[in-house]
Amino acid sequence: MEEASPLLRNSGAVQKSKWKLFAEETKKVGYIAAPMVVVTVSQHLSRVASMMMVGHLGELALSGAAVATSFTNVSGLSLLFGMASALETLCGQAFGAEQYQKLGTYTYASIISLLIVCIPISVLWIFMDKLLIFMGQDPSISVEAGRYAIWLIPTLFPYAILQSLIRYLQTQSLILPMVLSSIAALSFHVPVCWVLVFKANLGIAGAALAIGLSYWLNVILLALYVKYSSTCERTRAAWSGDVLPSVREFFCFAVPSAVMVCLEWWSFEIVVLLSGLLPNPQLETSVLSICLLVASLHYFIPYSIGAAASTRVSNELGAGCPDRARASTWSAMVLSLSEAVISCSILLSFRHVFGYAFSNEKEVVNYLQEISPFVCLLLFMDCIQAVLSVLGVARGSGWQHLGAYVNLGAYYLAGLPMAAVLGFALHLRGKGLWFGLNVGSIVQSILLSLLTCFTNWKRQALSARERMAECGRK
Repeated sequence: MEEASPLLRNSGAVQKSKWKLFAEETKKVGYIAAPMVVVTVSQHLSRVASMMMVGHLGELALSGAAVATSFTNVSGLSLLFGMASALETLCGQAFGAEQYQKLGTYTYASIISLLIVCIPISVLWIFMDKLLIFMGQDPSISVEAGRYAIWLIPTLFPYAILQSLIRYLQTQSLILPMVLSSIAALSFHVPVCWVLVFKANLGIAGAALAIGLSYWLNVILLALYVKYSSTCERTRAAWSGDVLPSVREFFCFAVPSAVMVCLEWWSFEIVVLLSGLLPNPQLETSVLSICLLVASLHYFIPYSIGAAASTRVSNELGAGCPDRARASTWSAMVLSLSEAVISCSILLSFRHVFGYAFSNEKEVVNYLQEISPFVCLLLFMDCIQAVLSVLGVARGSGWQHLGAYVNLGAYYLAGLPMAAVLGFALHLRGKGLWFGLNVGSIVQSILLSLLTCFTNWKRQALSARERMAECGRK
């Protein structure tokens, strides 16, 4: 009989049936996930709103903004997003282990690290138009994309701070302030974007600038809450000598976390860039970028469920409760699959008209109608991998390196080669490229499901407790 470790807690799971424990964790995951959906979707809607307004400036403007969005996601936003995700492991387990001051210290370390990374990214974005032309993209689209990217540079720095603050609050289940600040920022963004694009005649530059302004507003609101709210008193650490040493510990988790996120995000953006090499590149890039935008917007719903799972898993592993961590994983999966059925049904029902939200071009609308079933397939698979991948239990458990291997194999050994064959060799064009992404997502979901099934949750909990105990002695 396996001997219990003194670092692991009973958590009441022995006295409770698995179904009762599952029901309790479903309620707790749902309590975090529901407002997190509002937070993540509201933040992403600022980019969606800008793209929708740019789409009504013409096909060239939409294509330029689409390519720029893909390039900036690949070269910057995905990197910052992935690195900040290390806080889900560090802050989540520290909070579960009741080492509250470590949350503030890790958050300082994250902000410093991400702001430093923003500097070389900004330089890269300045020369985006030349890089795109060098890569064989259409010159007229490349010039528009370069202009859009330069005006997106002010977005980088608030984005880095915002992602760190979100993880800091999320791991404490402090969701309401994020909900209110995100809604306020979105309410600010829509009218400001409309004024800058159409009234001030700034075009795509105004759309990009509005995103940065709304992010800065969100950061200011959350920073004021963290500074003055009594709920953050335990975790609001003052600047100390522990911050700089924590940067090294942060990077140990941030690098594999960023690799894991970037490998997946890059595969999608690479497909959009590849679409620029197809015949009629303006149509192909416009349609695939809209598909990616819709998929990304939906992705933040299962992502929010995954974020809730990450919070619950990291907290329970840090507290030494492996049974509850396991129950949180499966409850999140049930919630995510239920949402997938609803979302896919809605998209298929309105596939004839939803394209008009992004463009007045009949050709674009009809193409979107044809490709909608493939988009639905991706949405369904996203609901599985968003919970099990880096955006869910992997980060809560500290599995970042395993998630990176899974994403590398799924998308770069299966998905992208299949996309290239279908899109170029078999002349299926954009539909073939998108179906290749579906193949990668299916392989990823299968591998992550197997990884979760064979997880030793007691060992994960013991490892988390030992690491936090070692940090406490330093």
